[in-house]
Amino acid sequence: MRAVGIILAGGNSHRMKELSHKRAISAMPVGGSYRAIDFSLSSMSNASVQKVAVLTQYNSRSLHEHLNSSKWWNFGRKQGGLFVFTPTITTDNSAWYRGTADALYQNLDFLKRCHEPYVIIASGDCVYKLDYNKVLEYHIQKKADITVVCKEMPPTEDMTRFGLVKMNEDSRIEEFDEKPMVSTSNTISTGIYVIRRRQLIELVERCAQEERYDFVRDILIRYKNLKRIYGYKIQDYWSNIATVESYYQTNMDFLKPEVRDYFFRQHPDVYSKVDDLPPAKYNPGAEVKNSLVSSGCIINGRVENSVLFKTVFVGENCVIKNSIILNDVHLGDNTYIENCIVESRDTIRANSHYVGEDGIKIVLEKNERYVL
Repeated sequence: MRAVGIILAGGNSHRMKELSHKRAISAMPVGGSYRAIDFSLSSMSNASVQKVAVLTQYNSRSLHEHLNSSKWWNFGRKQGGLFVFTPTITTDNSAWYRGTADALYQNLDFLKRCHEPYVIIASGDCVYKLDYNKVLEYHIQKKADITVVCKEMPPTEDMTRFGLVKMNEDSRIEEFDEKPMVSTSNTISTGIYVIRRRQLIELVERCAQEERYDFVRDILIRYKNLKRIYGYKIQDYWSNIATVESYYQTNMDFLKPEVRDYFFRQHPDVYSKVDDLPPAKYNPGAEVKNSLVSSGCIINGRVENSVLFKTVFVGENCVIKNSIILNDVHLGDNTYIENCIVESRDTIRANSHYVGEDGIKIVLEKNERYVL
């Protein structure tokens, strides 16, 4: 493919509460066996993007462990490959990434050394499948300076956490409003962009000279009347997991047959790092209904409408309803969990009772709270 990929995976979301205290949002487990960044990496790989840079920063240890081998996404190659960049202290700079444009600027040498004419920029905290080749073809056909991948959202969605766009009949973006208090459109930017590489270098360098650091506010919004910025609408499943509510709902979506079929069975595939784990074990008395149970789990109790990630132990007479149990959790006997997210590597003592009555309850070893 004639494009190089960049995945922005360094951000932190306070809306994730305790879930983001020990990991980057891009490293959040999704759908039983995946991490959030797997969806962007898989789309890059399926589009034959041979060179991808992942820009990390906040709580990146877990993410780096996940990316320690590029073979899972078919980036173990002599030409190109997977590159992971963190903020680097130099004689000219000792700052962390101050924004998305600054993250690109601090890794501008990578873009300057590339030979591909185009750049695909994606976020690492979204769940989707997308053919980047079609987006690039659209970008070239429209003779666009920048193409923004967009999606129409239902009226019930919280629009205040997205960038809203308005397009004319030719799909050219005329208005771009970043995270407005009052929504005037239901068409959002998905955080996926296509731009010519040399133009991106020029725009990012200009931002740095003017001490501007945000790609959306300081490039897309600032240049919307000067550059030809077009929107490319997608119809398939797309979700951003950067809040507790959206993270919970996205995992619950995987319990729907059409969503499971789309991600698990339909081409192209979604790839992830594979652990050598045995299949899930269901002991006598186990009862599982409409749930995802991952490898390494041992089930002794009842699980309904829930997602259990890898190596979860469910004790005798346990009941789990409408909940997400992250990796390596041990649930003691006679435990009752409903409408909760249980943090990874946690041990829930026997006879415990947790119910999210007014929202989604995050269950931690020493601290529990409601997220409204």
